[in-house]
Amino acid sequence: MNYQSIIIIGAPRSGTNMLRDILCEFNGVGTWPCDEINYIWRHGNMSLETDQFDKSMVTPKIKKYINKKFDQLAKKNNLDFVIEKTCANSLRVPFVDHIVSNAKYIFIYRDGIDAAGSAKKRWTAELDIPYILKKVRYVPLSDLPYYGIRYFWHRIYKLFSKEKRLALWGPQFNGLDEALKKYSLEEVGALQWKKCVDLSEEAFGNISEDRLVRVKYEEFVTNPQVELKKILEKFKIDYTDKEIEEYTKSVSNKSLGKGRKAFNQDQTENITELIKDSLERYGYE
Repeated sequence: MNYQSIIIIGAPRSGTNMLRDILCEFNGVGTWPCDEINYIWRHGNMSLETDQFDKSMVTPKIKKYINKKFDQLAKKNNLDFVIEKTCANSLRVPFVDHIVSNAKYIFIYRDGIDAAGSAKKRWTAELDIPYILKKVRYVPLSDLPYYGIRYFWHRIYKLFSKEKRLALWGPQFNGLDEALKKYSLEEVGALQWKKCVDLSEEAFGNISEDRLVRVKYEEFVTNPQVELKKILEKFKIDYTDKEIEEYTKSVSNKSLGKGRKAFNQDQTENITELIKDSLERYGYE
């Protein structure tokens, strides 16, 4: 089929939803009517206790299945561009690229301490039933029993957890279970950010620049029209200046620094020590 896949890569709480929703306002651009399709990406590997897949885990059957889902969405909605955003993909870019071989990428990144502050709230949030039901529509039928049991376990776990947290939230990197035993929730959120940006950065070193746009969250929310225009022009998505103005009206920079303010000095110092090298790479002190 004649459409272009654009995959948004970013750690949780880094503006991936915002970016996807804005792009999907343009004619011929669309996505799935749910937040993420991690269930589709995990098909064939669903029982693994990690989202950190490598390209050796791609089988012909998995590749055919996932590409078929992209094709079906594009055909059903007559799309020129299919936008996909699943935060866990930031742990497995080579796996994704081996499946969707013609994909273009948007890598959006944010201050890791800010992101960790926002992530901690999600770790302790109530299960969002309507949100889950939207995603369930895209669970492969053969995988439903497995995810049904997992959902039940998540509900039970939160009831008895001393921290009143979910059993799992966000991208599951290798070693997450051990991290949850060793570190505080804010530190785990920071480690999730670090794993996501580090593995993504490593993978993008092997992907040509003509297939990649890098977006700094802080710059996007401060100057959204300019930053959005860069993306549209790079990937040749048709636009008018009026559309750009209209679709970025709701973008706000009020969230900048909000996550950091959730932590006291000791917490900030502990988090910084864990992810210092990654913060410095992206210019965050």
